[in-house]
Parts: sequence; C-alpha cells; structure tokens
Amino acid sequence: MKIKLLVNQIIAWGLVAMFTLPLAWMFASSLRPAGLPPARGMEWLPDDWTLLNYGRMAELVPIGRYLLNSLWVAGWGVLFTLLSASWAGLGMALLPRAARLRLLLLSFGLQTIPITALLLTRFLLFARIGLTNSHLALTAPALMGTSPLFVLLFYWTFRRVDRAVFESALLDGASPLRAWWFIALPLARPALMAVAMLAFLFYWNDFTGPWLYLRSQSMYTLPVGLLQLQQLDRTDWSLLMAAGVVMSLPPLAVFGMLQRSLLWWRLE
Repeated sequence: MKIKLLVNQIIAWGLVAMFTLPLAWMFASSLRPAGLPPARGMEWLPDDWTLLNYGRMAELVPIGRYLLNSLWVAGWGVLFTLLSASWAGLGMALLPRAARLRLLLLSFGLQTIPITALLLTRFLLFARIGLTNSHLALTAPALMGTSPLFVLLFYWTFRRVDRAVFESALLDGASPLRAWWFIALPLARPALMAVAMLAFLFYWNDFTGPWLYLRSQSMYTLPVGLLQLQQLDRTDWSLLMAAGVVMSLPPLAVFGMLQRSLLWWRLE
C-alpha cells in the first residue's frame, strides 16, 4: 500500500513538473536584458536579471487597459455561461426521454461544427444589430452557454440527481428558479467549477473575436496586445516572454482558486 502511494506521488509530482517547468522557463526568460536571445538551456535566474521588460511593455502598448478589458470580458463571459448552461442542462434533465434524446443528438451535432464556419454569419448578424466594436459581441456566445459541451456537463450532473427531488420541490410550491438555485446548483458544484474554469480560458484566450469585431484600440483585449508587441519586434524575446507571463498569471490564479474551493467542498 505504501509503495502504491509513493508511486502515485511520484507520478503526481512528475505531472506538476511537466506543466510548471515551462512557466518557470518563461518567467526566467522575461528577466533577461533586452536584446538577448532565450537561453539555450534551463536558466532559473539570469546573471544580469532585470524587471525593465515589464515596464517597457507598458510603454509600448496600453497593456493595463488590455488586461482590464480581458478581465471584464472573461468575467461576464463566465457569469453568463454558468447561468445559461446550467439552466439549459437542468431543463434537458427534466424533459421526457424522447425530447431529451433529440436535444442530445443536436448537442453532439453542434459539437462537430467548426467555429470558423460561424464567423461570417455571426459578424454579419452583429454588424446588422450594431454590436460590433463592443465587448457585448465577445460575450454574446455566453448567453447560449458558450459551448454545447458546457450544457452537457450540467446535464450529466443533473441526470445523476433523482428526478423526484425536483418534482417534490415544485409540488411544494417552489418556482423553477428557486429549485434551480437552492437544489440544483449546490448539487452541481464540481460542474460549476469545471465550466467556470473552461469558460474563463475560452474568453481569456479568445483572439479571433476581438480581432474581428473590435475597431477601437481602447477596446482591445490582451491577446491582441500580445500580437501588437510581436509586430513591433519579433526578436525581442525577453519582452515577449514578459507579455506571456502577464497573459498566464490570471488563468493560473483562477485555476488555483477554483481548485481550492473544490477541495474545501470535498472535505466538508
């Protein structure tokens, strides 16, 4: 038993190292003086390390504004995604079997459609109703669950709950919204954490949407800012690594917070 536990720990720490070493290398590369190429090997701390690259990044592009825009878009995208996807998932779970199977087939079919096939139609629609050059165009997919996968995650979670629990709440006078808030969501906390994490990454890393719909520089998000830095100087590796660090920190913080929240819920 102890040997099995030791092996599991070694595997776990190996996976942790596999994902954290590239981040450590990126941070170390961001501390190199401007003009130097990346180190050939693993360099934990450069000899002449400096934080000036982070200051230069803010001088070249309004990185602070881009960061706030990305946080704004990702925050609203996560909120709308959790609301719409959990509503749709609960509705699917409570439908009769025939209707539920039809929606499942539709969801699986939508998963096979590449996002690029929708870009032109979506752009024309948003341009017609006046949503271009606004952050609402970036968060609009969240009003429909962002992805069929997120709806299915909630559906599979709610399907594990006895249907009689929801029916009893409705018979006792609870509205569907109260049943969703007080019964469904507390039972779906792992799905909430997973969907919130995936939705945050979806909107945080979105480059095509801001590049396609936004026209004002003050509205741009961080991925567009990284492209601007790359276009200014493709060989300034330390500056690009500093931008990569700024881009990576919020997702890591969200992952850490959600993982800790999920761990506390399991211990309760």
